[in-house]
Amino acid sequence: MLPAATSPLHVPAWMTPHNLLRASVGVALLTIALKTLAWWVTGSVGLLSDALESFVNLAGAMFALAMVTVAQQPPDAEHPYGHHKAEYFSAGFEGILIVGASIAILWAAALRFLHPQPVQQLGWGLGLSILSTLFNGVLAWAMFRSARVYRSVALVGDARHLITDVWTSVGVVVGLLAARATGWLWLDPLVAVGVALNILREGVELVWRSAQGLMDEAVEQELLLQIEAALQRHAQAAGGRVYFDNLTSRRAGARNFLDLHMHVPAHWTLGRAAAARAAVEAELMDMVPGLYATIELLPEGAETVFEQAEAQEKTT
Repeated sequence: MLPAATSPLHVPAWMTPHNLLRASVGVALLTIALKTLAWWVTGSVGLLSDALESFVNLAGAMFALAMVTVAQQPPDAEHPYGHHKAEYFSAGFEGILIVGASIAILWAAALRFLHPQPVQQLGWGLGLSILSTLFNGVLAWAMFRSARVYRSVALVGDARHLITDVWTSVGVVVGLLAARATGWLWLDPLVAVGVALNILREGVELVWRSAQGLMDEAVEQELLLQIEAALQRHAQAAGGRVYFDNLTSRRAGARNFLDLHMHVPAHWTLGRAAAARAAVEAELMDMVPGLYATIELLPEGAETVFEQAEAQEKTT
């Protein structure tokens, strides 16, 4: 596992992605039992949709745990850049599961619109639902904090999934209370539809984000500006004799990759140029935890063959 990011936000040592995802599996099993019991005693389609979402949580947490394990494997001959992108598969899988759960909820709600039924033993059902919601809410909060420190895409995906479950439960409780207060049985499936559309949006967004990560999305703009500012400081410290260009970046799970050219005076010795590059690398790695920077040294004014070919293609 990569070391935690240097950040004002700290989490206890036990709050690692692995431990929290194991906890997510246990909480999913517990909430499945609680919500299924709530649906059984009330007959509410809203609570049924809530229980279905918890089954999806369980599958998502297990897959996320597997992908985090794969992502932590060291580089090998077939994967020289590591396995960090495995976490994007987890986030995408979570998104697909959320979309599937929303479709199942919409189907159950449609059936209840056609065949409305009164809810039974509402007090017990709501109590069980609220209890499971508290478990999910606390775990999601812990996951978001840990994900910011460990930069875990899989943990963010599972936390977002749990948050959709929390909103599902809140919506169901509101719908059931409204149905009991007004006697309008259609409020129960109506709230289920609203919840399903909300988590459908969340699922589509999660799939989109994971796809962007798999397509080598650049590092965040704010982080890129910090990197450019650091390079500018080094250029100024060298009296303008050093400059940088061809800066490209990409993200791969918890790891950030950076490629750039560092131009130095042609009369510098290789040792002096290497020492200057090492100082740049050290600052960038301190600034961006998990950064893998590749800095190519070139004499000032020089271009690589690749750059020359690109320039020629643009002119033709």
